[in-house]
Amino acid sequence: MPANRVLCVAEKPSIAKAITEILSGGQSTTRNGISKFNKNYDFIYPQTNSQYTVTSVSGHVMEHDFPDTHRKWHSCDPFSLFDAPIETRVKAESKPIERNLIQEARLADILMIWTDCDREGENIGNEIKIICRRAKRHIRVVRARFSAIIAAQIHRAAQHPVELDQAQSDAVEARTLLDLRLGAAFTRMQSLALQGRFGDLDGSLISYGPCQFPTLGFVVSRYEQVQAFVPEQFWYIYLTLTNQTQEGEAITEFRWKRNKLFEWGIVFALYELVLEDPIARVVSVNRKSTKKFKPYPLTTVELQKAASRILRLTPKKVLDIAEGLYQKGFLSYPRTETDQFDDDFDFKTLIDKQTADPAWGPFATSLLNNDGAFQKPRKGKKNDKAHPPIHPTAHAANLAGDDKKVYEFITRRFLGCCSKDAEGFQTTVEVVAGGEEFSATGLIVLERNYLEVYTYDKWVGHPIPEFEQGEEFMPTVCELREGTTTAPSLLTEADLVTLMDKNGIGTDATIAQHIQTIVDREYVMERLQGGTKYLVPSTLGIGLVEGYNKIGFDKSLSKPQLRRETERMMVQVCESVRTKHDMLETSLEQYREVFVRARNNFATVIQSVGNYIQGDRGNNDDNDIPGGGAPRGRGAGGGRGGAPGPATNASDDDGDEDNNGPPPPRARPPNGTVPAPAPALRRPPRPISPPQPPRPRSPPQQQQQRPQSPPPVHRAGATPDCRCGVPAATRTVTRESQNKGKQFWTCGYNDLDPYCSHVSVF
Repeated sequence: MPANRVLCVAEKPSIAKAITEILSGGQSTTRNGISKFNKNYDFIYPQTNSQYTVTSVSGHVMEHDFPDTHRKWHSCDPFSLFDAPIETRVKAESKPIERNLIQEARLADILMIWTDCDREGENIGNEIKIICRRAKRHIRVVRARFSAIIAAQIHRAAQHPVELDQAQSDAVEARTLLDLRLGAAFTRMQSLALQGRFGDLDGSLISYGPCQFPTLGFVVSRYEQVQAFVPEQFWYIYLTLTNQTQEGEAITEFRWKRNKLFEWGIVFALYELVLEDPIARVVSVNRKSTKKFKPYPLTTVELQKAASRILRLTPKKVLDIAEGLYQKGFLSYPRTETDQFDDDFDFKTLIDKQTADPAWGPFATSLLNNDGAFQKPRKGKKNDKAHPPIHPTAHAANLAGDDKKVYEFITRRFLGCCSKDAEGFQTTVEVVAGGEEFSATGLIVLERNYLEVYTYDKWVGHPIPEFEQGEEFMPTVCELREGTTTAPSLLTEADLVTLMDKNGIGTDATIAQHIQTIVDREYVMERLQGGTKYLVPSTLGIGLVEGYNKIGFDKSLSKPQLRRETERMMVQVCESVRTKHDMLETSLEQYREVFVRARNNFATVIQSVGNYIQGDRGNNDDNDIPGGGAPRGRGAGGGRGGAPGPATNASDDDGDEDNNGPPPPRARPPNGTVPAPAPALRRPPRPISPPQPPRPRSPPQQQQQRPQSPPPVHRAGATPDCRCGVPAATRTVTRESQNKGKQFWTCGYNDLDPYCSHVSVF
């Protein structure tokens, strides 16, 4: 007779079924639960001599919301939501799940939590514990910890359970309560203030979230950089040597050491010096072995970047796919910050599972059979102590579409991590012509190693001739060329993920949802250009961000500082360094001050939004806002303050807005019906271009007659003379450009004549 009755509760029905199949060996009895979506599975687990019942929830079972006195939009001042009572209750759609848990808990001795092993999973596990202890107060609660749905890990988790991490659960609850208060207060304040002022926003919900707005701020900031960019002309000296090889002509390009300069007169004078003494002399040859390092093990953030840059999928889409592959047992848990494997990790068993694949199977076989082919992956700097890096746990032969693309990327990344760095041989040659220094670099790839399987990285060889120090040659081409600086590109989703991760906005598990939210709210639009998807702020999005920035906060709502501090305090709660109550009070006090100042100066936001939505027709008459406060507007009443997570998944979003109010905003451009990028900002007038240099000419094929008295070339530590004999003088670039403030030598008699001046930059 079994010694204990164990109730196992998984986070999703699919996980409950997978756990049952592994632990029962396929010998279980299925019973319908009170919830038609969450079945119960019964079996004997002989390893612990226990009677197991496995069931599930569907993500979060509970929700937080304001009571009726504060739930309706016009029932209270939005500021009162900072201190209003909050109710915690089982969600209406989760009532059957609650009854099933209570019924099964009454018969159990032990409650074993099998939710996902992250912060959100700990919080869902705590909700399950609260419900089950209503039925059986002293039921023992343990936690199964695992990273993949594979037999070894599931059996180990069942036989060696640990304690539920209450600190991580507290951190999630604190964040949820904070985001509910902030989202509801700011969303109501700005929605009521803007509705009725602009026809485009009538009845719209102008949502706010403490992660959502900094995310939008990054997009707007880059857009403004692009719009404010003024291209500048620059000039440089272009030097090449052409050689005949068995494959045909081979051109070696030499890079000017000065790279490029923005003063045409300076470059032209230096170019003339090179033409007068064009023979290039090799001053150094540096030959060395080089490597292209294999990638670090895969984290959630890196997977999201790759989704946009390589797989052409949104971060949210790739995480959803990875989650599905995890539930099917093909991948490890896909939400992890860890980029280093443990020293005792069993790589070879997992590599062996990939040998059957027709695409990368031969490479996997070579890792196992060839001496020295396998090398342990590089160790990154992050370890969340919860999950290993993302890796395949089984071979998946029958996938298709995006599922196949994601699985293939993760598998090739893992195999590449287990291979050796690519090896090559690099030659760098430095030459001097006319007193100017140039260099060329050649590469020969010797061993591709990890590049054979990780085909997303490129490393192409480009050999150069064998040069020797002291050798001289006549360049084939020596030209003065011009170019123009290019504007920074708009943000891609990969760029945005990088910025959010760097600035502590969201977590590896929530970043994707925040990006999706600003797109769904139409604060940001996606523009496809040349196969790359760029993010462009809508007129409403840029108007809100600019308006808040003009208020002059020490820590603006659209900047990352406030949320970064909240995320830092969340980590402290997880580490039991700070209490949940302390984190909430500290964060709320910071945002109270911001809220008061934002409301008192909201006329600035109204004006900014009006400027973008209606152009010069923006409604700037704010005399009807006492003290700059928000009018009641036309907001549809009855919106609820809560932001419950989806009924079928653990909530990855922070629930950081008042979601149940009016519909989302329709971010329209001025006088148009189709969403478009925000209107161009006015640029300052473009500076007048300098006189065009004479047509570049190639040096003669034979050495030119050198001048009897070559012009002096400035060397460090000496004061040069102009070629006219007048001592040189220093001048400073005053033109508005990125070189403003830089000093250079020029003729002491006439600094306006570039044909006379001997010039050199410091």
